[in-house]
Amino acid sequence: MNIILLGAAGFIGTNLTLALARNPENCITVVSRRRASFADVEAMAFPNVLFVEEDLVAAPHYDRLLAGQDVVYHLLSTTVPTTSNRQISEELSANVILSAQLFEACAAQHVKKVIFISSGGTVYGRAAACPLHEDTPTDPITSYGIQKLTIEKLLYLYHHMYGFDYRIVRLANPYGPYQRPNGVLGAVTTFTYKALAHEPITVYGDGSVVRDFLYIDDAVRGILNIVSGSAPHRIFNLGSGHGTSIREVLDTIHRVIGAEPEIVWKEGRPVDVPVNYLDISRYESAYGALSPLPLDQGIQKTAAFLKDYYHL
Repeated sequence: MNIILLGAAGFIGTNLTLALARNPENCITVVSRRRASFADVEAMAFPNVLFVEEDLVAAPHYDRLLAGQDVVYHLLSTTVPTTSNRQISEELSANVILSAQLFEACAAQHVKKVIFISSGGTVYGRAAACPLHEDTPTDPITSYGIQKLTIEKLLYLYHHMYGFDYRIVRLANPYGPYQRPNGVLGAVTTFTYKALAHEPITVYGDGSVVRDFLYIDDAVRGILNIVSGSAPHRIFNLGSGHGTSIREVLDTIHRVIGAEPEIVWKEGRPVDVPVNYLDISRYESAYGALSPLPLDQGIQKTAAFLKDYYHL
């Protein structure tokens, strides 16, 4: 199968590429604006992975890239949730128009299936009742969430007009190997790294914010099941199925690592909804129990990777 991942050099893209490349029947093309971003995957010398350096925001050439491809993974994004409200018009223009251009090319090149990794953490907004199911009203409070939701609707529109298949994965907060511990995304990975490196951890609010954390191997396994499955639904939540507070995350890191992290408490942010975790019953009805790795075991695996990768 010919598979292309656009925006593949990030955390999710790297782990998806590694999983897909282990099947020798897959021919995989990964695209990012800097070839150097693929260093970790290139070092593994998979014979079935082709690396393409191209700026898909500045000057996309989708028709050329998508020619002969069966499955397209849309992982492109120019923004993150916490900063997306600062330049709303620019971010909407970049991400939504880029996606429309991509879907037009998918139709023109007769792509069989498009996979969009959306956001289970932002499309629902401040919905009162958790866990959040796929039919929960969507009222994002960030431009990031609006972008993801708009792209979902565009994907449905292009499917309606041109008939190609698609799946939307509303993913919770994945963490684990190859996630950059820079504090922009990924509280579990960033906090674990800083605890290992004896650096202070910045927490916004009082630590009561509740999120849905999913180890990356479970996220990838779930995504691949959704992509290859034949369930009638096209939108799936994918998370752990329960909520964990930031304080609980910090306490778990303390127990696993054995050292109490230094916490710098800051005022809460308006973009942070108080509670967000996902109902994954639709996924489990179609593909069986996800049985995600417990948080303490996921932190153990993440810590072991970080120690080796960053020589901590």
